[in-house]
Amino acid sequence: MTSKANIPWEDRPDGCTDVMWRYSKNPVIGRYDIPTSNSIFNSAVVPFGDGFAGVFRCDNKSVQMNIFAGFSKDGIHWKINHEPIEMVEGNTEMIDSDYKYDPRVCFIEDRYWLTWCNGYHGPTIGIAYTFDFKTFYQCENAFLPFNRNGVLFSEKINGKYAMLSRPSDNGHTPFGDIYISYSPDMKYWGEHRCVMKVADFTKSAWQCTKIGAGSVPIRTKEGWLLFYHGVINTCNGFRYSMGAALLDLKNPNQVLYRSQPYLLAPAASYELTGDVPNVVFPCAALKEGNKLAVYYGAADTVVGMSFAYVDEIIDFLKKNSL
Repeated sequence: MTSKANIPWEDRPDGCTDVMWRYSKNPVIGRYDIPTSNSIFNSAVVPFGDGFAGVFRCDNKSVQMNIFAGFSKDGIHWKINHEPIEMVEGNTEMIDSDYKYDPRVCFIEDRYWLTWCNGYHGPTIGIAYTFDFKTFYQCENAFLPFNRNGVLFSEKINGKYAMLSRPSDNGHTPFGDIYISYSPDMKYWGEHRCVMKVADFTKSAWQCTKIGAGSVPIRTKEGWLLFYHGVINTCNGFRYSMGAALLDLKNPNQVLYRSQPYLLAPAASYELTGDVPNVVFPCAALKEGNKLAVYYGAADTVVGMSFAYVDEIIDFLKKNSL
């Protein structure tokens, strides 16, 4: 589904040679942008109506994790609801949830689908749909605990819904690879296949501890473009950076190219300092022609935005692939 609004954009700064560059006015969403929030980060944005809609992770001042809807005319200035999303029953009566965090959103066929890390005896993948970002219909959890980073593809593949995820444990997971699963109906999931594993420390250390799907994969003529996060466990703790991969259009289990160098790593002050220092965590990407705007959580505290060109990212992957 398209929006009448242009995606946010800022040209590459003079003298910058990076394939991806930060918005000069980052962060675009501050930690206190609603009255109850301690932090707002790891959030999802999609075109909607004459602008954009989003689902935002807002941890409150008790540091309870929940998700909130919001709207914007330009994708930069946001009005986030002050109350969290209240789910109604979708394809199930069981809509229990101890917490909700790290949402992703995409449009498939006739509605917007929302996935998030849902608290049900530990973290699993929650699913809901909405038509208007006002009423949200919660569906069955996709997987058993423990799982994180559930990211849907924006269209069916071979007649089935497809979702990336990272099976995990109940803590601050010190491991993790990306898997894909398929469903005929958004209720029952199976055909689980491994897509990408962590990298060898000697070849690409920034992604040697764990990896997780970031934004909804973007269809290009050469494959599904996926932005993902990679983690290294340093002497100062985990460090999260952003990379990209290109997956086969008909068989996204197959990785065509995968970035050996990262695209974006913690370097700006709002990425280095916050509730969880040293984090760049992509959750959404908007495409308009050859332009890309990528939203990411920074230091588990605020939302930043970066920009790139599709053809440059793909060329980068082909020249710098693991």
